[in-house]
Amino acid sequence: MDRSNQVVCDKRSYSRDIQSHQHDFGQFLFPLQGSLDIKTNMQEFNLTSDYCFYLPPLYSHDFCSTDRNEFLTLDIPEHFLPGDTESMYVRLDESWASIRFLLLEESENKRGSSDALKDLTRYVTHKLKTTPFASIEYIHHHYKESLSLDTLAAIEHYHPVYYSAWFKRKTGKSPKMYITELRLQEAKQLLMTTSWSISAISEEIGFENSSSFTRWFVKWEGTTPQTYRMIKNG
Repeated sequence: MDRSNQVVCDKRSYSRDIQSHQHDFGQFLFPLQGSLDIKTNMQEFNLTSDYCFYLPPLYSHDFCSTDRNEFLTLDIPEHFLPGDTESMYVRLDESWASIRFLLLEESENKRGSSDALKDLTRYVTHKLKTTPFASIEYIHHHYKESLSLDTLAAIEHYHPVYYSAWFKRKTGKSPKMYITELRLQEAKQLLMTTSWSISAISEEIGFENSSSFTRWFVKWEGTTPQTYRMIKNG
């Protein structure tokens, strides 16, 4: 039977011997026990129980494990996938943990590629399209802090140079510009909707003092925060 056209979900364990291959279907790895060292052309990391990982079709990778391990592995035929997909390192939050639980139940179903498993697989591919990348999600929670390119690249397990190109392809902006726009949006919102002082607003969005915040605001908006507030609030 051609596995490349069949949804397959089962438990697998991996040896300490380094293996290399690629396959013509997508694959989702959910850790159940232990960890797995994975290396691709652009990423290298140890997959543990806090994360799961998606490998797109024809994506060459090396893998091995130095400890006792078990993974729930979902093989996804290409016709289930939403066009071109990229590898994705995903935090195993409550939503993904629930999906893993349902897939685990289906993996113990001996009827093969059931309709329920196919429906779950379609939902997984939908989640791939809608789940934010880990570093972009991190930016939205920490954009008021000082964020380095190395820190963001490390979250995705990419080299910083590759990460910059990858980020711009995903968002249409550089990481620096993306963060700047989030901070600017927050600053403008606070200026329009609160009576906070300029000093308090500058501190809230991560500036050391109001002078540096004002210079930054003028650079991007062409006017001072005080003038912007006065114009917007009439």
